[in-house]
Amino acid sequence: MTWEISHRMKQSISKKSLMTIKIDVEQAFDKVRKEMQNCYELIQRLGRGVVYFGSSRLNDDHPHFLQAIEFARDVAKLLECTTWTGAGPGLMDAAIKGALEARMPVGGLKIAMEASEGISSNQHPYLPSEKYLTCRFISARKYGLANAVARNEPSDMTAVVAFPGGIGTLDEVFEILALIQLKRIGSELPVPFLLMNYDSFYSKLLQFMDECEKWGTVATGEVTSLLKVCNGNSEALEYLSDFYNLPQKLKEF
Repeated sequence: MTWEISHRMKQSISKKSLMTIKIDVEQAFDKVRKEMQNCYELIQRLGRGVVYFGSSRLNDDHPHFLQAIEFARDVAKLLECTTWTGAGPGLMDAAIKGALEARMPVGGLKIAMEASEGISSNQHPYLPSEKYLTCRFISARKYGLANAVARNEPSDMTAVVAFPGGIGTLDEVFEILALIQLKRIGSELPVPFLLMNYDSFYSKLLQFMDECEKWGTVATGEVTSLLKVCNGNSEALEYLSDFYNLPQKLKEF
């Protein structure tokens, strides 16, 4: 009798646990869906444009920080579009500062905790609250940043720019490249992807990708078909100018 009661109690607890897990999962899906919708609405309001990825750890006196400011400023002027970042510190902040110098729109999809901060932070230090969202779910943030570069019309001028960065940057870089490869981004209207190889930062990564080609894990020419490696700002600006047929406008810089 004691065993039977114990067995029934375990079954009851197990069923309740499964119901709790199901409710938790459904609630999580609803929360992610809501965050994605909020990201979409912010992008619709501010406009699609150039999405920047980059290290959150580099200070404002680092040479790459200064290069990133100049580049984001010039791109904002050239394409006259919204600048999007993860609204974090480091090179993300440099891109924001550059766009603000150009007096062009800025939007951000911030994650509640940056790896470089190590603390939860829901607010941006100076952007108005209507210019950014703080996401709890990294999947919603990734969805939003991918959506921000999607071109719906030939007149839409967007791009993905990867400044030097670490694990988070590489995660975003390869996810976007995979989406481009699978035609989830740029299937009808291509989106340029610029890898900013400041001081040969990405050269060894590119060597690794060459090795992948030799091993047959990456198709020959696949990587170069997905992105443009730029060693400096002028090279990247010229590439964007050619991509969107803006040669006369480039002469202003």
